[in-house]
Amino acid sequence: MFKQNNQFKPFESRIWLSSPTMHGPEMEYVKEAYETNWMSTVGANINEAERLACEKTGCRYAVALSAGTAALHMAVKLAGVKPGDKVFCSDMTFDATVNPVAYEGGVPVFIDTEYDTWNMDPEALEKAFELYPDVKVVVAAHLYGTPGKIDKIREICDRYGAFLIEDAAESLGATYKGKQTGTFGDVSAISFNGNKIITGSSGGMLLTNDKEEAEKVRKWSTQARENAPWYQHEELGYNYRMSNVIAGVVRGQFGYLEEHIAQKKAIYERYQKGFQGLPVSMNPYDPEHSEPNFWLSCLLIEEEAMCEQVRGECRVLYSPEPGKSCPTEILETLAKYNAEGRPIWKPMHMQPIYRMNGFVTREGNGRAKTNAYIEGGVKGKDGRPLDVGMDIFQRGLCLPSDNKMTAEEQERIIEIIRQCFE
Repeated sequence: MFKQNNQFKPFESRIWLSSPTMHGPEMEYVKEAYETNWMSTVGANINEAERLACEKTGCRYAVALSAGTAALHMAVKLAGVKPGDKVFCSDMTFDATVNPVAYEGGVPVFIDTEYDTWNMDPEALEKAFELYPDVKVVVAAHLYGTPGKIDKIREICDRYGAFLIEDAAESLGATYKGKQTGTFGDVSAISFNGNKIITGSSGGMLLTNDKEEAEKVRKWSTQARENAPWYQHEELGYNYRMSNVIAGVVRGQFGYLEEHIAQKKAIYERYQKGFQGLPVSMNPYDPEHSEPNFWLSCLLIEEEAMCEQVRGECRVLYSPEPGKSCPTEILETLAKYNAEGRPIWKPMHMQPIYRMNGFVTREGNGRAKTNAYIEGGVKGKDGRPLDVGMDIFQRGLCLPSDNKMTAEEQERIIEIIRQCFE
């Protein structure tokens, strides 16, 4: 419970969750596009940004698109999803991971999260294939820049003959067992949204090792124009290509990816050290096999340290209690001092738009498990909550992770959060 008598002055400049960090070369490439009049969806910046993405990730082909969501949509089309087809999807993620499945008429079935990485649980995925043996497409995301157990997910997909779409929108530059995320899927997507580890203000890319797939996406993303003297169209197309102006920003940012990752890692480690002794933990990863890009630092409050918190669809209430806190209290307190945090992604199976879709935990039918958890806090065989994503959403939050935040500012944020538990 935050004590009002222990007041700090609000930060003069807002401390952001994660804002763009510009360096200078970005403007030079944008200026080049302007001065050469290559302002549309072709130009040297696009070509170079695609080359740099391939060079960094190790993929053979990259197609620059208007958003990571557009890349995921093109991936779903490549996978051949048809109306009514069920598709296994990460549950605890932003809805941009899932919506492209619905664009094509597919039916997302959500796979529960694991505590080890906060990503898709391979055991739940295995169970899902037992329940839905005809599913042939899986969409797996890497949350907050931390790789999931993507090799196990890849192996399960191969065993069941399923096409794997890897959503690496949040994890550019992260590695799993020495290999870059974005290279484990049959096709993959990365994002350059304004708050990502590097940005173009918007934009994304589809990554593939298949030349024919890359050419299909290039065609689809430019309104599926045929090779004819006039505008000839024989299939549905989209206006998804990245502009040469946005690509100039992306091109200029690529040289600073490793610097941004190092800054984000330092933020994560300062939080980890600063929270010692509190009943909390940070978003986890396996240092033996995984090197995140540390895009967002997150906090998980231990169950016994949670004050009462009740969430509706758009409102939340909590009861302050000495020695305890909750995500809502911490986020409201940070906002009071001009610092931005946010809740953990609300799991997709809890979203009104997808509430009737299938949901699978490592113990089977997740809908029944979720109801049991809501009604009585029922635990699974391992003593943990049956619905892992719901539990992390209830107890977790994203901390201010902007790489322009100074160490002194971060120390103040740590102290503010510590006082929430006094």
